[in-house]
Amino acid sequence: MTQTNSMASFPVAAISCAVVKEGCLLVVRRRNSPNAGRLALPGGKVEPGERLAEASVRELLEETGVRATACQPLTAFDIIERDDNGRLRFHYVVVVMRMSWEAGEPVAGDDATHACWMDLEALTAAAGDVCTTAAEVATHLLGARNHR
Repeated sequence: MTQTNSMASFPVAAISCAVVKEGCLLVVRRRNSPNAGRLALPGGKVEPGERLAEASVRELLEETGVRATACQPLTAFDIIERDDNGRLRFHYVVVVMRMSWEAGEPVAGDDATHACWMDLEALTAAAGDVCTTAAEVATHLLGARNHR
């Protein structure tokens, strides 16, 4: 999701994919900013004319090789970063899409250096390495009340 064109218009629409399988959340280690090197939900930019559900299915497949059906948006948030002079580097409006796993085991691709399923205990143990949004989604989807 790195925005390098200084003439780009902001904000940029993006999607994050929340996929649960057998009590585990699908996460990736991000290659690029934002959250480079950290565990996060797979996702990326929404292409012009692309619906959120279509973008989530495409991004998930590109980044992890996993196939899933888009169910419904869970939440949305901003990622805003400025340079040392206060100039806007990027601004993403990210929609987190809850998805239903269909097929495939995660293999890192596109913007990911690693992809795997993690349960809430493992994500909690790795707390300092997990981006805030992925941690919040994990707690929401994998918490004791929601665990299936």
